Amino acid sequence: MRTAHILLLCILGAALLSAVNCNNEIVPKECCFTFYPRRLNKTLIKSYRMTDHHCPKSGVIFVTKKLGRQICVDPTLSWAENIMRFVDESSF
Repeated sequence: MRTAHILLLCILGAALLSAVNCNNEIVPKECCFTFYPRRLNKTLIKSYRMTDHHCPKSGVIFVTKKLGRQICVDPTLSWAENIMRFVDESSF
């Protein structure tokens, strides 16, 4: 009986340790799960940043000048690439 209790405690301890190890994974802070469907005006965008490479979808997050709103966009769209280029050139 005593051996069964010790075995049960060992199994419970191993389960708790594995749960703690699972929570220590690298998790991205910001990801885009849906993209804004319409074209944006490049003069309204203050800055942008790319999502983390650990995200399921790669995306670009545009930040608006007026309210600082963050908008997720598909970075492969030609108009999104033009906005990124415009922001890069205007920052010099």
